[in-house]
Amino acid sequence: MLKAFIVDDEAPARSRLKKLLKPLEESGDVELAGEAEDGVEALQKLNGSDVDLVFLDIKMPELDGFGVIERLDPEARPSVVFTTAFDEYAIKAFDANAVDYLLKPITRDPLQEAANRVRTARRAPDDLKVDDERLARLLDWIDAHEDLVDAVPPKDSNAHLKQISIPYRDRILIVPVERLISAEISEGITRLHVLEEPDGAPKKKLRQHIVSYTLEQLESNLDPEHFMRVHRSAIVQIDHITEMISWFSGRYKLVMTGGHEVIASRERSKQLKDRLMM
Repeated sequence: MLKAFIVDDEAPARSRLKKLLKPLEESGDVELAGEAEDGVEALQKLNGSDVDLVFLDIKMPELDGFGVIERLDPEARPSVVFTTAFDEYAIKAFDANAVDYLLKPITRDPLQEAANRVRTARRAPDDLKVDDERLARLLDWIDAHEDLVDAVPPKDSNAHLKQISIPYRDRILIVPVERLISAEISEGITRLHVLEEPDGAPKKKLRQHIVSYTLEQLESNLDPEHFMRVHRSAIVQIDHITEMISWFSGRYKLVMTGGHEVIASRERSKQLKDRLMM
């Protein structure tokens, strides 16, 4: 029996999937193990679980479906069937890499076929390796086709930011760039992860701020000696990397000061290793 999990930020879409899965539950082929309404909740529930199959929506706030895949533990990642409304870009990516997906509104027959394919694959370790390779190619395809990582013209070192202004409640914080751990974007929203002022606590604390800057603006104004674009959606301060953990398909999970984690793309992982002379 497959243990299935649903991830979708729209309650009607989750309800529809549960209704379509009912016959498979009644036949003993599938057990619904849970659901999540966004990528962050999905990661919390899926890591360390024994789920076999995830129906994973692509476009979700904070962390999209691709981000969920990148952050799941590669050693315990369930099989994935993406669910998405028609999106020419996403469909092209899936088709190019033979990755399983269902177009919304999802109907019963394609859903059952997808579940059957996963059931067959999970009985054969070689088929699971093929699925992993397809997911890896999908993520590489997306990284390679993102326009967000275009090269940024170098600036004179004197023009680099020394501090960043951050709107906060009824004031504007002026934060030295030395305290900026990372800048990340999701669903068009840029979030800065900033080290708080020392307060005597043994563990360093981070605060998250939403700003109007784009990653391209930040990348062009931050000193490349200290900051690096490690993913289409993330810039990190290299001096704050405390660990690099081997991850999925040649990628690295970067553990930052304060325990914050960022996944580097495969190509950027190679560049980071070279830069750190590893």
